[in-house]
Amino acid sequence: MVKKEFFWDGLKCDIHKFVEECLVCKQNKVEIIKTLGLLQPLSIPSQCLEEVSMDFNTGLPKPKVKSGIMVVVDRLTKYAHFCILSYTFKINTIATALMEIIQ
Repeated sequence: MVKKEFFWDGLKCDIHKFVEECLVCKQNKVEIIKTLGLLQPLSIPSQCLEEVSMDFNTGLPKPKVKSGIMVVVDRLTKYAHFCILSYTFKINTIATALMEIIQ
């Protein structure tokens, strides 16, 4: 674009130097990466509760005896199960809650 309007000796080198030193140009540079390819879909579970995700919400306001919630979401049905846990829960408590959900 500059060549259309202006000309001087060393024009290409001066433009290259200006772009390398320009703060705005440095911030807006695009990272060149190899294309990643097509996305692969996840397999669909064949049964309920075959694949689940778990999340723990703790530190809720006004903690008394029960101040945590375990959320278990089934990937097939998107059905969520909520289990109330005590402030200091152990793996035995979590395993018991999961067994109740499965049965």
